[in-house]
Amino acid sequence: MPEIYIHNTMSGTKEAFEPIQKGKVGIYCCGPTTYNLIHIGNGRPLVVFDTIRRYLRYKGYDVLFVSNFTDVDDKIISRAINEGLEAGELANRYIGEFFKDAAALNVLPADVYPKVSEHMPEIIAFIGALVEKGIAYPLEGDVYYSIEKFSEYGKLSKRSREDLLDGARVDVDQRKQNAGDFALWKKAKPGEPYWDSPWGPGRPGWHIECSAMTHKYLGESFDIHGGGADLIFPHHENEIAQSEGRFGKPMAKYWIHNGFITINQEKMSKSEGNFFLLREILDKYPGQVIRFYLLSVHYRSPVDFDDEKLAMAQRGLERLKNAVRNATAFAGEEMNADGQADSFLTETKQMEARFEEAMNDDFNTALAMASLFDLARIINAYAGSEGASARALKQGIEILVTLADILGIDLLDSKTTAEDRELNEALESLLAELGQAGYERKTIGENMETLLDLRQTFRREKNFAGADRIRDTLKLLNVVVEDTAQGTRWYKA
Repeated sequence: MPEIYIHNTMSGTKEAFEPIQKGKVGIYCCGPTTYNLIHIGNGRPLVVFDTIRRYLRYKGYDVLFVSNFTDVDDKIISRAINEGLEAGELANRYIGEFFKDAAALNVLPADVYPKVSEHMPEIIAFIGALVEKGIAYPLEGDVYYSIEKFSEYGKLSKRSREDLLDGARVDVDQRKQNAGDFALWKKAKPGEPYWDSPWGPGRPGWHIECSAMTHKYLGESFDIHGGGADLIFPHHENEIAQSEGRFGKPMAKYWIHNGFITINQEKMSKSEGNFFLLREILDKYPGQVIRFYLLSVHYRSPVDFDDEKLAMAQRGLERLKNAVRNATAFAGEEMNADGQADSFLTETKQMEARFEEAMNDDFNTALAMASLFDLARIINAYAGSEGASARALKQGIEILVTLADILGIDLLDSKTTAEDRELNEALESLLAELGQAGYERKTIGENMETLLDLRQTFRREKNFAGADRIRDTLKLLNVVVEDTAQGTRWYKA
């Protein structure tokens, strides 16, 4: 089996993937802080690591995928106070909204979604172990990690100690032993939620939660730790210091980070006014289009969002769907297959191999998508040829649909979008107006087949007004109908 190569942020190179335990893969991906709807920057790692998980499962690995919710945080507390809510109530509201957005992007649920609020015993025990080893120190109800006690601090971000301190979001606290020491436990402030601990009432710092939860669900060392590039420092750097400081072994074997999101060529930023919630983009484009576009760029490269690029992605997705629709129509009955079937199937297998070759090379979804378009072109050409084999076409369609599904792209429209529902309602209305009394609700494809059959009947009966009515209405609905030597095909423009 060809090896999978992964670009490891830790080494800065591509490495052959060899899981710690043969056949099993443990993945941890940092999840959102639940004080608001997620933004498009949160959406990218959702799609990227869902796709990596899907591909590893396709290759036969038993994958345990863990992604957390930070439901205890300063931002949550501040917003909850402003809205007159309990912090937990606010966090749970946005966890529910997260699942809606994730479903719209066709992201499979994680195997485990640990919440900070439900793992206080593990977090407190982890901090206690660091204090006992002399790596962390209590300070008047707070507990800090001493970066001087971890000699490899900074190895992930590849920056000097001085650079790390300059670039860190360091708390202004003159009591600390070192300016770069970071909080593991924060003393409770009046009116804030808190938990009892050996150091007094308080709550955990941001970084310790992930060390505690990865340890619980994935062990002292696991295979893949993922997240956005913005998490390399300080979050992931501090996780490493905590976990490796306690256990003395690598926290994760491979560190994978996706690139940044830009909006119209500028880095997304609240201060620049180009900060977009994912929900805002989902109001304009189906989740499948957004996912398709995110995967059209290699995960480590920056991805730029603008309406023109999303519109192009929508057209590209429709090209693949149209290939499946048209080939499925022609595969309805067996034709007199000639020698082209074997050649066709050989070409489809070559595209399948190219897809896997791209994914094996650091999950290069951009090249993998290119192979899908080539496969769609091959299927279209064969479907329009004389004597095409229905059996061969079905095999080609199955390969295209399966490969797209690995990327989380549904070419069968099994999840109906609002746009599709509107189109189907318009088709049903047209059928009713054309005298199809008692017509039963069906899929878009079934309704189109009925309309095209009715159009052919009108033409045979020289009812040109009826045939033109169907043609003109479909044109208004952006449905293109083409009459070919092999039959009539249609697609959404």
